[in-house]
Amino acid sequence: MPSSFLSLGISEARVAKLESIGFTEPTAIQEQAIPQLLAGADVLGQAQTGTGKTAAFALPILERLDLNSDSLQALILTPTRELAIQVGQALRSFNTKPGAKILTVYGGSAIDRQMIQLERGVHVVVGTPGRVIDLMERGKLKLENLAWFVLDEADEMLNMGFIQDVERILVTTPSTKQSTFFSATMPPAVKRLVKNFLKSPVTVKVETQDSTPTRIDQQIYLVPYHLTKEEALLPVLEYEAPTSAIIFVRTKDSASRLTEILQSSGHSVDEYHGNLSQSQRENLLRRFRNQQVRWVVATDIAARGLDIDGLTHVFNLDIPDDPERYVHRIGRTGRAGKKGIAITLISGKERYKLRQLEQQVGMPLPPQPLPNVAQIQERRIGRFTEQILEALAGERLASFLPLVSQLVEDYDPQAIAAAALQLAYTQLQSDKAEQAALQVLAKQPHSPSGGRDRDRDGGSYNSGRPIKRGQSGHRGDGGSRSGGGGREGGYDSRRPTRSGDRDRSSAPVKY
Repeated sequence: MPSSFLSLGISEARVAKLESIGFTEPTAIQEQAIPQLLAGADVLGQAQTGTGKTAAFALPILERLDLNSDSLQALILTPTRELAIQVGQALRSFNTKPGAKILTVYGGSAIDRQMIQLERGVHVVVGTPGRVIDLMERGKLKLENLAWFVLDEADEMLNMGFIQDVERILVTTPSTKQSTFFSATMPPAVKRLVKNFLKSPVTVKVETQDSTPTRIDQQIYLVPYHLTKEEALLPVLEYEAPTSAIIFVRTKDSASRLTEILQSSGHSVDEYHGNLSQSQRENLLRRFRNQQVRWVVATDIAARGLDIDGLTHVFNLDIPDDPERYVHRIGRTGRAGKKGIAITLISGKERYKLRQLEQQVGMPLPPQPLPNVAQIQERRIGRFTEQILEALAGERLASFLPLVSQLVEDYDPQAIAAAALQLAYTQLQSDKAEQAALQVLAKQPHSPSGGRDRDRDGGSYNSGRPIKRGQSGHRGDGGSRSGGGGREGGYDSRRPTRSGDRDRSSAPVKY
């Protein structure tokens, strides 16, 4: 029988608060960490995002805050502004004591206001290393009475070059404090940090396969040699029509370029990266959560803390170098028992990375060709049919019935319905985004010099003969394309039938 928050030592008032916001049972990392932290032990937690680690360290701190003192009692460091905001919001949502003062500090926000709040007294500070150091140097953030120190996502601190800043902060804290480090991975630099600053830590670890299970449909699309990944993404987006999606790219420039391409193709999308001001980021997050923007193109670093409920899709324009980062990316969808879809585009030269991903997730991820024109139109008609059925059940239908009654006096009812559908579907076909996708699929590959397409990675030649399914031909990577200009833009874009549509590579993926 699963434990309860009450049995872990959380007060009845806070348990009631947790239940009111949907926290009914503790996760595995919470079951392990909360009792240890309430007992006063230093804790080293290894868990991915999405396992509930924020509540694991936040609840014990809130339980033990001394509201009779105005001194700073807890400092929580995060690698990004977005994650700091998210953790601060979580603390406030878990809080049951009106007198608890929680402050979030980060670069890009008004430092004067933060200094005023610190002077008035704050119990908990959540912040990024740079802003914390700035406030310390100004004499506004004082750590001499600190009782708890939390380092969240230590490995990301390392990746972003903040480890020295973290050490600089840690050496100024009291030796009597209780410390907690959380990290998805344990590279050598993080292990050294643990050795130098944690006192006989209790290790709590939730393996990926033991964390909250979720069903994520993982799909790999093979990009034909004559298309860029940005071009190849257009028919995939048109086929999937995601309600809400994050599209991951490597760099800020890539984010800007792809956003411009998608916007010019008629899509509701915006970019999210480190060049945006804090107000721009917060405005975009608000629009994204309110579904005023359907898709966000983001870099990995900027997307830390970008948690959106109900995210239907994650797209990887590039395979990340670290396979664990892939799992972290796709774990943003398929949460809370819902299904999610993760789609990755690969070129022929990225085959070796695909094998690494397969080892990481423990399942084959067979590449498939891009959806063709017929499949896109079939999927669109399917969505159109769903809209018709929804309209039939809607209240607005009644307002059109008098017109229908008038028309049936002179015309056949089936003909009237067909004409209405024709008009509606013609409007769909004129959709700018669909036209952009179809233009990509109509592109012909360049004719290789000498009539042969040499595999640049050391494979064989394709002498212009159409390649059958299963034959190698995409630069030696096992994909299928026709050197002679096939039916769909010069490559075989037929796709296997899947449960009424297409086969999907689906397996439980943890995050």
